[in-house]
Parts: sequence; C-alpha cells; structure tokens
Amino acid sequence: MQPTYEDKIPKSLLNKGTGSLVAYTHTLNPYAGCVYGCSYCYVRQMPVSLFRGMPWGSWVDIKREAAELLRKELLKARRKGKVTIFMSSSTDPYQPIEYKEGVTRSLLEAMLDEPPDFLLVQTRSPLVTRDIDLLQAMGDRVRVSMTVETDLESIRKRFSPSAPPIPARIRALAALKEAGVPAQATIAPLLPSSEAFPAILASVADRICIDDYFMGDGAGGRRTAKLGIADIYKELGMEEWYGRDAYRFLLERMKTIFREEQIRIGQAGFAP
Repeated sequence: MQPTYEDKIPKSLLNKGTGSLVAYTHTLNPYAGCVYGCSYCYVRQMPVSLFRGMPWGSWVDIKREAAELLRKELLKARRKGKVTIFMSSSTDPYQPIEYKEGVTRSLLEAMLDEPPDFLLVQTRSPLVTRDIDLLQAMGDRVRVSMTVETDLESIRKRFSPSAPPIPARIRALAALKEAGVPAQATIAPLLPSSEAFPAILASVADRICIDDYFMGDGAGGRRTAKLGIADIYKELGMEEWYGRDAYRFLLERMKTIFREEQIRIGQAGFAP
C-alpha cells in the first residue's frame, strides 16, 4: 500500500519537552506520521495516530516552510535561556520522503544559523549519513542516536518489516564514527538478539543505550500492552525477551564487551 502524503504549514515546530523527554527544553518533528510503521511504536497509541482515522504507517504530513519558522522560534527560545532539542519524538526525521523533500536537512541548516545548546537526532535510517557535513559542523552540540534493536534480520522483519535493514544501520554508525560525529547505538526497544550482538555494536559505537517497552513507551508499558506485542514474542517462542527484567539479561551480555561508562539505561541514554 502506497502511503498518503499531505503538505502542511505548521504554526509551530518546537514543543516543550515533557514526560520521558522532560530533560529537553523542546522536541522537534520534521514530519507527522511515519511510513516505517513499526509494530511496537508507542506513537500508535498517541492522539496524533488515534484521531487520524488512518492506520499508523500509511500517512505522512510534510511540514512546509519549516526552516524559516524554526529560525524564528530558535531566536525566541534562546532569549529565554538554554535550548536543548530532541529530534524526533513521534516520527523518524530520516524516513524515505526525506530523500526528496529534505525538510530535516533544512532544519539542520537553520540550527547552524541559530545553534541550540544541544541536539539529539533519533533515527533508524542510514540516510542520516547524507548530512554528515552539517552534523560535523555542530561539533559536540549534537549526538546521533541510531536505533539498532537487534542484530537478527529475521527478528527485525517480524517486528518492523518496513524499517531499514540492520546491516545498513551498522554501516551508517561506522560512517558516523569515522567522520567524528558523536553517536550511539540505541537498542530500543530491545528485541531478541544473538550472542554476537555486543561485538557487532562495539565495532561501530563507543556508547550504547538500552531501553525497553516498560521504560520507553511513556506509559510504563501500558501503551505497548494495547498493541499486543507480547503475542509476537509468544509466537516466536521467545517470551523471556519480553518483560520488565529482560533488559537485565541483555545488559549483562553487553557488559562482556562494553565498559560500564559506555552503557546507558532507559531515559539516561537519551538525555542531553
């Protein structure tokens, strides 16, 4: 099914950081909606999805004239104090339409003109490497958080068949590392993975973040429960990977490769 795209001219772009993102002064979403449509996405249970009347993953709103608006909002926000931005909280800033539209790139360019104190770019798309030049220019004011939920393509395809392949994300992390762009591999939500997973990540990232449905869906796991994700684990015979303590198993596995200071858990892994 081809996704539906609509042009929108937003009245505002910067939203106050709340909930699990309260450590940020603002969140920023270049698009509304996301064609990746991951089965576990907590946004499925948020008003932006519930009141749309269309399946999550089938529609995207393209925010027009976004860069100029952001410049104005950044000027205003910076007069009030420190500005830290989480991009994005309810969409992927590098989903496929970004190849054509370049909204996210235009926002990065605006941020070079009016720099925030810190920007975290949350994505699962290798397209982020297209903007390495802009990310390099931001220096230590930026960090890319690349979602790598598992190293097993069979698992990725079961939970998020429309998302970019895991090997492509690993290559993107390698490119970011080589370019000197601060980045982390974000295992969120943690999916079943192999014993080789820690070594794979260690080859491309000096920092990881582990998050799960209970820490990361903004409602203590209640949003995820409504999505029936537990049933997928049951179908796979991997129930042990779904639960409040499942992250501890992965954490111990990661500690065999990563030093303690290289590992972040839950909200701490996304903080400025």
